[in-house]
Amino acid sequence: MSEANDNNSSVPWTPRPATVEPQLPVSYPPSRLHSPFFSGSPLPSPDHVEPPKSRFCKIPAMPAPKLIAPFGNPLKKVLRLTKLDPEDSWLPITESRNGNKYYAAFHTLCSGIGIQALILPVAFTYLGWAWGLISLTLAFIWQFYTLWILVQLHESSENGKRYSRYVQLADAAFGDRLGKVLALFPIGYLSSGTCGALIMIGGSTLKIFYQIVCKTTCTLKPLTTVEWCLVFTCAAVLLSLLPNLNSMAVVSLVGAITGIGYCTLIWVVSVAAGRLPEASYNTLGGNTEIRRIGGVLNALGTVAFAFRGHNLILEIQGTVPSSEKRPSQVPMWQGVKVAYTIIAMCLFPLAIGGYWAYGHKIPANNGMLTAFYQFHSRNVSPFVLGLTSLFIVINSLCSFQIYGMPSFDDMELLYTGTKKKRCPCWLRALFRIVFGFFSFFIVVAVPFSASVSGVAGGIALPVTLAYPCFMWAKIKKPKKYGGMWWLNWGLGILGMGFSFALVAAGIPVICT
Repeated sequence: MSEANDNNSSVPWTPRPATVEPQLPVSYPPSRLHSPFFSGSPLPSPDHVEPPKSRFCKIPAMPAPKLIAPFGNPLKKVLRLTKLDPEDSWLPITESRNGNKYYAAFHTLCSGIGIQALILPVAFTYLGWAWGLISLTLAFIWQFYTLWILVQLHESSENGKRYSRYVQLADAAFGDRLGKVLALFPIGYLSSGTCGALIMIGGSTLKIFYQIVCKTTCTLKPLTTVEWCLVFTCAAVLLSLLPNLNSMAVVSLVGAITGIGYCTLIWVVSVAAGRLPEASYNTLGGNTEIRRIGGVLNALGTVAFAFRGHNLILEIQGTVPSSEKRPSQVPMWQGVKVAYTIIAMCLFPLAIGGYWAYGHKIPANNGMLTAFYQFHSRNVSPFVLGLTSLFIVINSLCSFQIYGMPSFDDMELLYTGTKKKRCPCWLRALFRIVFGFFSFFIVVAVPFSASVSGVAGGIALPVTLAYPCFMWAKIKKPKKYGGMWWLNWGLGILGMGFSFALVAAGIPVICT
């Protein structure tokens, strides 16, 4: 019997379908398969499995833990939000990315408020009270909306790239070739042209400050206006040797404070002194209908030129760090809102108070600045006159730095793109010295006047009011024929039409 059993045990066992052990349900753990609870009773058929009614609780099936998910998803999102170009760390705009909302507010305020605001009352002499206020209000709302667009488009939601320069965003929206054609000339004009205007304003005001302080006590031969511009240029070049945009935060703060100071002083003193007896609010016009229309369009260009700084918004935002929890547009937009609230509080009283005080008597060249010295040099304290002049000089010095930064960045980009390494300090300094004195040469060759402001506004208008709308439509792709689609395409086309009209109307004014 035992031999038979031994023989049977040596034969390999072949499983049969009828005797295959049934697969237990999930509620019967394998550890309980040989439990005394199941002994003595046959296992139920797989087709008629029912959970046992006993004191043992049912153990639910638990999914396998995804150990990578808590770390992988945020990491991917951070990488998507902060995709940076390694060469950006070599360039002065993006060399330092430790900015914050306060730095953003300082830079935006210093770039947004300036000497161009003093020409606003000149535009009112052609537009009158009603159309002057309407055009100024609409221009402020329009440019504030395009500011919001630029802040939102700084970081791409598709490839995670940060566009820290206006030309880069134009390339992404319109293509490399068309983007450069549309953006390079206006951006270069706004950078070098504004620096040239600041040299002329700063040099001429420095001469006035010298005359107020010295009066007749100085025995030295006074410098000419060109020589004072050269002195201002040397000071601006020396200050421009700061390494990057973030290192100029204190400079921008000083420029913002002095800009607010002289704008407030000029309009407060003008209003307090009262309206000129011979001032009139009749709109100015030419001998012909064409000249009158040209004057109105030139005035609209002056209003557009008053709102500057859009060519620097992306550069300023490029200095702000970005993360998953706090992307760069959050602190940037906070700084922009504060800055443009203060800008509105300076520009609107300046335009309204200046036109009320001087009317059509306001000089065309330099507007409120010339009127301030011409009509109030005798009845205003020399301390107030000197302080106002000093504020203008300091603000012009500080604004020169931030408006020259895109040109500094472009010159260093040519070197780093060719040599594939950081620009040495001596070459960086040489670039900035060359730029400063080249701007001085432009000032001496082509003096700036209020008649140029209309053409300048026409050239700058697409950068401020038109291109951002087209960029939103091309990148964000809003629903066709929807509200945002009509808004952005309509404002973009309207802005381009205004730009061509302002340039066409301003050229004859300059020639005459």
